Amino acid sequence: FPVTIHFADNAITTAKINPGAVIPADLSTGAPSWDTSGNLSFNSGYGSSATAYGCRAWVNFNGTGTVAIRASGNVSSITDNGAGDYTVNFTTAMPDANYGYALSRRSESGQGGSAFIVVASETVAPTTSAFRLNCQSGTTLYDAASISVAIFR
Repeated sequence: FPVTIHFADNAITTAKINPGAVIPADLSTGAPSWDTSGNLSFNSGYGSSATAYGCRAWVNFNGTGTVAIRASGNVSSITDNGAGDYTVNFTTAMPDANYGYALSRRSESGQGGSAFIVVASETVAPTTSAFRLNCQSGTTLYDAASISVAIFR
């Protein structure tokens, strides 16, 4: 069986399913599998198995005053470049700058429906190590109290 499990003090310390392994059908219907390149595929009820693409970095941060990360994954820091102008710095670089992203901000008093987040790509293109964004109301940049960013690749 192509699984390696290590025990220490009656607890599993690591478990590894080898690339190319197929999980026995009696574990679950549509069980996940890994190809020889290590790509995970599974069927989540959509009728066919497909490669899974995960969120490679995410962050929720306070963009007012001293910028502060509330929670994150693969984000080392946030740089405050000025009013409403932020750079999300990755802990582990992306393989290239061709990633997708999702941006959101909490609605705030005084900003109304005209407030939005944009990618600062006109001034600074996304890189493998960082992603720059702006919070705007109309054409005015402003500091937002709650910003979330997710990077997919």
